[in-house]
Amino acid sequence: MGSEPLPSRLLRSLFLFFLLSLICGSQAEITVYHDNNQAAFTTAPGASYTGPHAYDPTSLTPPPLPTPTVLTTIPINLQNAGTPNLSIKQKGSFFGFSIEMSVTNQVLGKNSSLIQVPFLNLMANIVQRAGSVMVRVGGNTQESAKLVDDGVIKNGRVLTKDLTGVTGRTQTPPLEFSRDLLYMMRNVSGLVNVHWFLGIPWFVTQPFDLKIIPAATEILGDYLLGFQAGNEPDMYSIPSHGHRNSSYGPYDYLGEFSDLLTQIDATGSDPTGQGKSKLIGPNIANFAWTPEMVWDTGFVDQFNDNLAYLAVEKYPRDNCNATFGGPGAIVADPQTLLPLYLTHDAHTQLLQPYLNSTMYAQTKNKPFLMFETNTGSCGGFLGISDSFTATLWALDYALEMAHSNFSGAMFHLGGQNVFYNVGPTPSLPLPFSSLPLLFPASPFTSPPTNQSSFHQWTVGAIYYSALVMAEIIGPSNNTQVLNYGVAGLSSFTPIYGIYENGTPVRVAIMNYLDDPTGANDVHAIISIAGATMPSSVKVKYLAAKTVVQKGGYTWANQTFGGNFESDGRLMGTEEIQTVNCDTTAQTCTVDVPAPGFALVFLNDDAFTEDKGAPSMTFATTAYTKTHNTATVDPSVLSTSNGFRKADHPIGGTSKPPSAAPRTAQAPLIAVGVVIGTIVAMLGRAL
Repeated sequence: MGSEPLPSRLLRSLFLFFLLSLICGSQAEITVYHDNNQAAFTTAPGASYTGPHAYDPTSLTPPPLPTPTVLTTIPINLQNAGTPNLSIKQKGSFFGFSIEMSVTNQVLGKNSSLIQVPFLNLMANIVQRAGSVMVRVGGNTQESAKLVDDGVIKNGRVLTKDLTGVTGRTQTPPLEFSRDLLYMMRNVSGLVNVHWFLGIPWFVTQPFDLKIIPAATEILGDYLLGFQAGNEPDMYSIPSHGHRNSSYGPYDYLGEFSDLLTQIDATGSDPTGQGKSKLIGPNIANFAWTPEMVWDTGFVDQFNDNLAYLAVEKYPRDNCNATFGGPGAIVADPQTLLPLYLTHDAHTQLLQPYLNSTMYAQTKNKPFLMFETNTGSCGGFLGISDSFTATLWALDYALEMAHSNFSGAMFHLGGQNVFYNVGPTPSLPLPFSSLPLLFPASPFTSPPTNQSSFHQWTVGAIYYSALVMAEIIGPSNNTQVLNYGVAGLSSFTPIYGIYENGTPVRVAIMNYLDDPTGANDVHAIISIAGATMPSSVKVKYLAAKTVVQKGGYTWANQTFGGNFESDGRLMGTEEIQTVNCDTTAQTCTVDVPAPGFALVFLNDDAFTEDKGAPSMTFATTAYTKTHNTATVDPSVLSTSNGFRKADHPIGGTSKPPSAAPRTAQAPLIAVGVVIGTIVAMLGRAL
């Protein structure tokens, strides 16, 4: 210490002086107020953003308009009956969510008694429109998760992570979880109609850890949709996750699936038989194997009585090198990739390898799922995954999957960082400063734990896609989707016809172009052969100013706001446009801005049937913090005396000194400031 430089000693002494002043010399508390429309603080010009990636304000530049110009006045000639190439019948719950198992305590709640109210509201929005929601809890972290006895995990928590035992390229931590996680899921289902997928740990197969099967079947009952049997087994071997030898192939997976069933019978782990009949496979990522390689083993026929679903997982591309690539790794440039997310052709190319399998699944009477997907694996891409681009992309992708005879798609969220919230630890290969610490592609994100008392949730771009998709499909479970492809139609303006029992009821029109002048707005001229057009149609718009906009999108003029602004309920007044039709020409012309999306309801029945259940919202029932949680209007509070708690427990925002008289005015020390951000309680009444 004697050789410590003088500046360091001075700084250390100054810090200790301030610390002692705070402890001994001051009993006052200071509250700084700011208007809701103003930032609490600003960044100096030229400073770089260093916070979590999900809240990074960095935007990309919209891609240039195509040359030559594309067709924007588009005739949409539908048929009232006999339309060819319609999809299989789809359920309103088609667009679901995949939650990485390790972050369920962030997303669902702390335990079965403390459920996240915003999550309930977000699910209730979907249920209102679709009737139910599918949610998968799993991912890489399910593969080594262990169900432990009650009482092993302390402090009322439902899971813990072993941060010293991370494995694989994605540095996945082993998990321990309690039965209370399953009770929490069951309590969620009791409030909103959520149905669940879970996974059986698959890294160790001799023996399998089967505890989750009897526990989940007992606790979740009919709310359990199925058990995933292996997560991306085609990536188990070296050089991917490294949990199998390099020769591991489809027949090895077939043998492990058989071993699972044998061990279930030998151990009596499925007393009801429900688990063995609700398995999901092969869940490959199309990395080292194709689906056909699995079908050719006889997998489906051999396990026909056990397979409730066939499933695959697919991201359009990955951003793993940005996080796990190490020195010299080639990292993708989001600006270069942006145009690839703004064209319908990208979806048809991505799904082409699965069209044979969706047809095959129908011959076996099995629903075919996209079990995990998003804009990009390993966290997505800054400026793409967290912008309006992702909203349009996911909606188009979901509609194309529905048209291609998938029976559902789960869009993945991974919590507060791309390591699925393992946080920086000495075992990680990269320094903390190099880690992108948020999952920008998440449909919704809870605030960091240390900000949960004053920040609300952030509803991401893809949740808007889910909400709109629920209205497109509706709750009838008889909806069929048609990719309306006609000669001359651009990949920038995809259109889908939505049918009920063969009759067109809605039209979904998308415009990927970015042109504020209006010159590239789409003018869709809708007609129906064999039917009389109504005098008017209703239209709901999904809107943003540009494809690179972050947050603040609107669906029929309603929004979830920006970062940290949502309790899971839509804000604003719903605005539904009425478009008059040309009864002489028997056409209705609907304009769609560039960029934007329009959902056209061709009759009143089609408009009313997209509501699947009564509106339901939830209020907080418990408080985890009772100090500095004011509930008064900020405009009133900002001009009042904040130090009134001495007169009444709820009369001020600053706690009085315990030893001070009720009328004392404690001295102020300008060495620290508490920034008070006043937010409306989650439980405010509608």
